[in-house]
This record gives sequence, structure tokens and C-alpha cells, in this order.
Amino acid sequence: MDGIKYFVVTDKSIQLLLKNQYTSNVKSGSTRTKIDVKVITMNSHRLTGKGRTMEPIMGHTMHYKCMIITLQQGYSIPPLITKRA
Repeated sequence: MDGIKYFVVTDKSIQLLLKNQYTSNVKSGSTRTKIDVKVITMNSHRLTGKGRTMEPIMGHTMHYKCMIITLQQGYSIPPLITKRA
């Protein structure tokens, strides 16, 4: 679970939670072996950073990877279960 930067919370990702699917942004080098739960499928795609202009030079924000993880029944990802006090 070290590769997960943060979980994506949108209307679509909340609907996917009912199907035991979790949406998160992960580090670019993350693979299936770094996640400690029973995974059925992992769908991922790499998103490029946006272009930024700083007067004389053109730069861009960092690239990242978005991943949808489908877990077996009875498994969950712990950070989503804990409640804030």
C-alpha cells in the first residue's frame, strides 16, 4: 500500500465502491505486487502532467498513474474504512 498517493473521490468512484472497486492515484512505478490485499483485476492508465509556462521556459506538472483496483469479496482497503474523530 506504499504506492498509493491518495484515493479519488468523485461520483463515479463512489458508485464503483459498491462493486468493491477502489479508485486511486498511485506513483508511476507502482505494480500489483506492492498491494497487500486479494486483487481480482487492476486497471491502470498513465496521465500526463499539464503544461505550465514560466515566462522564458515551458514546464509541466508531474505525470501520475490512475488505478482502479477490484478486490475479492470480504476484502477492503483499510484507509477508507477508518473514520475521522
